[in-house]
Amino acid sequence: MIISQNTLKWVMRLYPPLFFQRIWVQKFEGDFTSCSVKLSKSFLNKNYNGSIFGGTIYAATDPFYALLFDQLMQRRGFKVRVWLKSASIQYLKPGRGNLYFTIRVTEVMIAEAEEALKTVGKFVKAYPMEITNKEGELCATVMNEVYIRNLHQGEMPRVAY
Repeated sequence: MIISQNTLKWVMRLYPPLFFQRIWVQKFEGDFTSCSVKLSKSFLNKNYNGSIFGGTIYAATDPFYALLFDQLMQRRGFKVRVWLKSASIQYLKPGRGNLYFTIRVTEVMIAEAEEALKTVGKFVKAYPMEITNKEGELCATVMNEVYIRNLHQGEMPRVAY
């Protein structure tokens, strides 16, 4: 489904798995080529050591490449199914305050995905993310492997991906 940037921002802000972990979408930009997210530290996501729980950081990075690619490919006329195939995270420094990240999908990334969807029917590639604190210090790095499948005519859409 193609939706507006503002609608998706609010849907994601109020989506319970993100909302209760204090994961806040700040904005979607450039016709879904960029997304900025803030992880607010609170008693709901604080671990024993007083930093943001690692699972919260990991969960925050889960949906965004898939969401961006889904909206971008649909706007280019593809009927696709997109999800995060795998992810890995490296915790480098405790998140003792709020954390932030921005991801960008470039025209080169889009062209690469389009070409694979047209020729092979699917696209799989890992992309990096960097999570920083307010001071700009790197707290975690993540690799998200995105899977995009071109749905052929006649396939029935499923409720769950």
